[in-house]
Amino acid sequence: MFERSGRGFLVVFSAPSGAGKSTIVREVLRRKPVPGMELSISATTRPRRPGEEEGRDYYFLSEEEFESRRERGEFVEWAEVHGHLYGTLRRTVEEALEEGKVLLLEIDVQGARQIRRAFPESVSVFVAPPSLEVLEKRLRERGRDPEEDIERRLEAAPKELSEAGYYDYIVVNEDLEEAVRAVEAILVAEYHRTCRFKVGGKMG
Repeated sequence: MFERSGRGFLVVFSAPSGAGKSTIVREVLRRKPVPGMELSISATTRPRRPGEEEGRDYYFLSEEEFESRRERGEFVEWAEVHGHLYGTLRRTVEEALEEGKVLLLEIDVQGARQIRRAFPESVSVFVAPPSLEVLEKRLRERGRDPEEDIERRLEAAPKELSEAGYYDYIVVNEDLEEAVRAVEAILVAEYHRTCRFKVGGKMG
């Protein structure tokens, strides 16, 4: 009587740098609260950090290659963030939706705006820090960014936080476990929305 529509959906995650978005998303992917979850791999021009792998963390492109792909319309969204270019490949999104997957996108607020316009049915989650003081503490404690990058991220944070009201959900990452559970609950609820089913036959 009830069967899934077969089409997947997008879940967009944004946050100021250091809020813990990536940690939450990776833990949720590990726990798999709904079937068919997959992380969208973005393309970027920023340098590869120690431990990062091509095709697992990002597709690392030169600025020339990124610009060329952008001109060919290969990105469904793109943005310049902290001096580097980031984008989501259109092919990645379209294939995931056709295969019925729940595609998780970790993108900045600029890219999220583009996704909401292109895919109004997408789900958006803003991950917020408890305070700007906590955000600065986390950025400094992770010890992987030069001071100028930290300052640039802290300067951008208030503007990014001002975008939170445009998202479907806000998750404040004060306690990691609680934040992960909140995101799991969102995913489970969205997976079971009426619009994701085809209803046939008679009831009763």
